[in-house]
Amino acid sequence: MIAHLNGVVARVEATYIVLDVGGVGYKVAVPVSVLTALPPVGQKTLLHIHTIVREDDIALYGFSQPGDQRVFELLIGVTGVGPKVALSVLSAMDADTLARAIANEDTKTLIRIPGLGLKTAQRLILELKEKISAMVWERKSDRMTAISQAPTEQDIFEDVVEGLVNLGYNRNDARKAADRAMKEIVDKTNMGEALRAALNILTGSGK
Repeated sequence: MIAHLNGVVARVEATYIVLDVGGVGYKVAVPVSVLTALPPVGQKTLLHIHTIVREDDIALYGFSQPGDQRVFELLIGVTGVGPKVALSVLSAMDADTLARAIANEDTKTLIRIPGLGLKTAQRLILELKEKISAMVWERKSDRMTAISQAPTEQDIFEDVVEGLVNLGYNRNDARKAADRAMKEIVDKTNMGEALRAALNILTGSGK
């Protein structure tokens, strides 16, 4: 099984690239996000690879980040979502945007993706709501740890929303309360203060 390929970009097409690794050209299907971030032809790049083996074909799918590969693998595990549609999803939106659309059950946003109909969008929401939200939360925590920086206002806002949802509140109500709380508090990087303010708003104490 190929875990990754590290080679020279030999050719770039609309939906795939050819990566030269030790004189062997590997045809790798990639999302648009990979195409736009590639170095020029003749330079090296590394792609994380998912391999699909069929009776008459071996197909390689490449991603710049391991997290994008994980999202791809979650997507193709959903009934009715093949590799082509999964690449289309990852070409249309990043993992965080996809997670928000699924968490908010936003079928209108999802069906704008080429190849994704209403029934498939509903299956994505049903089957991936918990999995992809947990994965994005984990990625976010890893990024914060890696760069060792203080949380931004947006980070606090999202954390407050997730905290309220975990307490049983409706996500839309949680987002409204978190938004209002962030406008009212002085220290907008204080998670505890922001969460308390949002809870007061939801329980009526903040009115």
